[in-house]
Amino acid sequence: MKHYFRYESDPVRLDQYLPKAIPGLSRTQASVLIDDGSVTVNGKSVKPSFKLIPGSEVFVNIPDPVVSDILPEDIPLRILYEDDDLLVVDKPQGMVVHPAPGHYSGTLVNALMYYCRDSLSDINGTIRPGIIHRIDKDTSGLLIVVKNNRIHSKMAKMISDHDIVRKYRCCVHGFVESEKGTIDAPIGRSAGDRKKMAVKGSGKHAITHFEVLTRFAKASDLSVVLETGRTHQIRAHMSFIGHPAIGDPLYAGRRPKYGLVGQALHSKTLEFIHPDTGKQITVDSELPEYYSSLLERLSKED
Repeated sequence: MKHYFRYESDPVRLDQYLPKAIPGLSRTQASVLIDDGSVTVNGKSVKPSFKLIPGSEVFVNIPDPVVSDILPEDIPLRILYEDDDLLVVDKPQGMVVHPAPGHYSGTLVNALMYYCRDSLSDINGTIRPGIIHRIDKDTSGLLIVVKNNRIHSKMAKMISDHDIVRKYRCCVHGFVESEKGTIDAPIGRSAGDRKKMAVKGSGKHAITHFEVLTRFAKASDLSVVLETGRTHQIRAHMSFIGHPAIGDPLYAGRRPKYGLVGQALHSKTLEFIHPDTGKQITVDSELPEYYSSLLERLSKED
């Protein structure tokens, strides 16, 4: 569906204007359309933050719905909270969140499509229904999944505004001396390895808080709270301070893996106010077996 507007008012951000101009379009959806190049101003692609001025000609092309070829799969899910609008899933280590090259089946999305049927938001497209945030394949733990676009938009804004508390456990190499700390360092794509993220001046603002729970002879078990949510944020920040997550295939180099197949990183607790009911939601996940076994092994080596 195509839309044309000639803007004739006070300057305003494009992503703020479009939801008012097109009924039913959320700001998140508007930003996705702009980033995809489906919106032009005066014939040129722009950013969501672009300021419209009087006389601006805006073209919007909303693509027709695409029928997904991602198939539902009857994969067991560990659901720790659910209501009519959302659910919180405890993802096992090794499961990919959404389909991508090399992983078109066996993902969390495949399982969600079977469990929720048609009750998943589609703001993030047909391969990421219900997904408003993600954790890496080898990171275990809690994820919020949303069932409709109305709640999706509200929850996405809550994440952007840092209104959702995300607490992790991360077991890292080395003896972390500070009881508590904050890592405030921008993160961007590594120039030397495109699979990795790195602290760099041109990166995006990123803040991670940590507290030492237990120290071992050659490792430390941390409680970590994300203030921002950048790709690989905890993994990159821990590596930056010289304490990469144990088992991390990207950031820990040749350090001992203690039998792990991925990083010792677990999304343990989520806390937020339900955007519709106003109810305080707190979901806590037990440490998975791989993490508990690692702690036991480290304690025996002291």
